[in-house]
Amino acid sequence: MTAASTPTDPTPTKLGDRGNHARGASGPLPTEVRIAVIGAGFGGLGTAIRLKQAGIHDFVVLERGDDVGGTWRDNSYPGCACDVPSHLYSFSFAPNPDWSRAFSGQPEIFAYLQRCADEFGLRPHLYLGANVNEARWDDERKRWRVRTARGELSCQVLVAAQGPLSDPALPAIAGLANFAGETFHSATWNHDYDMAGKRVAVVGTGASAIQFVPYVQKNASRMKLFQRTAPWVMPRHDRVINGWEKKLYRRLPPAQRALRAGIYWGREVMVLPLTGNDRMLSIGEKMARKFLAHQVPDPLLRAKLTPHFRLGCKRVLLSNDYYPALTQPNVDVVTDGIVEAVPEGLVTRGADGQRVVHEVDAIIFGTGFHVTDDPIAANIIGKGGRTLRERWQETGMSALHGATVSGFPNLFLLVGPNTGLGHNSIIFMIEAQLNYLLGALAAMDSLGAAALEPRPDVQRAYNTRIQEQLAGTVWNTGGCASWYLDPQGRNTTLWPTFTFRFRQLVRRFNPADYEIVPAGVEPGGIGSGRELTTTGAVTGGGPGGAPFRPSATA
Repeated sequence: MTAASTPTDPTPTKLGDRGNHARGASGPLPTEVRIAVIGAGFGGLGTAIRLKQAGIHDFVVLERGDDVGGTWRDNSYPGCACDVPSHLYSFSFAPNPDWSRAFSGQPEIFAYLQRCADEFGLRPHLYLGANVNEARWDDERKRWRVRTARGELSCQVLVAAQGPLSDPALPAIAGLANFAGETFHSATWNHDYDMAGKRVAVVGTGASAIQFVPYVQKNASRMKLFQRTAPWVMPRHDRVINGWEKKLYRRLPPAQRALRAGIYWGREVMVLPLTGNDRMLSIGEKMARKFLAHQVPDPLLRAKLTPHFRLGCKRVLLSNDYYPALTQPNVDVVTDGIVEAVPEGLVTRGADGQRVVHEVDAIIFGTGFHVTDDPIAANIIGKGGRTLRERWQETGMSALHGATVSGFPNLFLLVGPNTGLGHNSIIFMIEAQLNYLLGALAAMDSLGAAALEPRPDVQRAYNTRIQEQLAGTVWNTGGCASWYLDPQGRNTTLWPTFTFRFRQLVRRFNPADYEIVPAGVEPGGIGSGRELTTTGAVTGGGPGGAPFRPSATA
């Protein structure tokens, strides 16, 4: 890897407009497959594409929704957009030369994922409305038994690609069920609700809230923003991508790859202030405060909106219209804590003990997702009948390379523990993990393995190193309580350093890290010191790419 490029996997295939598409497979689920993939967002579709390119077609994708897209299907609230530049927030093996803006909006990203499903021939593998109710490991057969809303199947390998931003989190507000008005979360936006003439409460100031707040301010007669902590906000350097640029990327794909590389390395440098360079962090904070002062001239309101923790401790937000919306005369920013809901609205209590009732017609929650307590973990049952949730309640969320967990054979997580990012594109991490998955599948074939799971000592040592690296970062020491941290204060979410180091780490799948059960052999496992490289193994970016052939090294 050099500073001139970012790593890519298969040869890129440009995406075009395919028009209407068949949504998914009809008929019952197959009773047995080699691989079952949970989720059809970036992780699930990326898995399916790479499997097909590796010559593996015996798989299904189980999606609970009515189409592909995952979080980019579900989050359709006004203003929804990505805070990673378009040319980087996409598969390296499926570049889109026709992005309309530097930062893509939800409709365009959703359409991109739909086209990926179409053009890589994934629809016949896709089972919609197939929510996974339970996945249980059968140690006798060395297979997963998966029970879904569309029936049951068994598989040798289970890939959990549902993603961490899939289940909305609502705050525990006493009496909320008694509220007489409309309530919804940003991920379940009610597009039929007319805000004209309404008093609307917005609870939360995270990444989603700052995107829909300007819409609410413009359409509601009055908006009250209930802010627990003020976020750091930086300018969003968005722009329309010109027609000549799109034409250049279509005719000269290396130009788009060069731009992607430049964006990647520019974002990669941003990890330095977050992981210990205090001088760079202070410069960033000074820029953010100057931006706040420029957009919010009222000193009292500005004081409310000034963060009291270090930049980056929580997710840094990008917006040009959030602060201006809060300066409008129909907006109140409420910093007192919510104590309960009553039929007519929300009740707060200030430091002086005064109880105030805020009468509103609707409450919109921008309160994020279940990340450190992923609900699907309760439905994945490994060896000995223990759920993944039970395992993680004892140890905290942890996995070897964010992918595999001791006690859960043949289970692979995408965007698992400590693979999230505070500075770069998660698609890069997904692609790195897909390399690792393909290496594991190749190792299973080469070794004749029925099952593999990480050795407990290897997994523990790996996660100890991760936590040691996180200890001095702003995410752990910046003075905030964020969704990066679990209830015990352990950072189980973020990768602690440069993303290219993660790519290097998972470049080779090492069977010696695993307990391996050969086909036809009773549990107990064998080990192998052989490693199989996955980097560059897939050639040909579209459907029908060359078979995956790992090279073995001593």
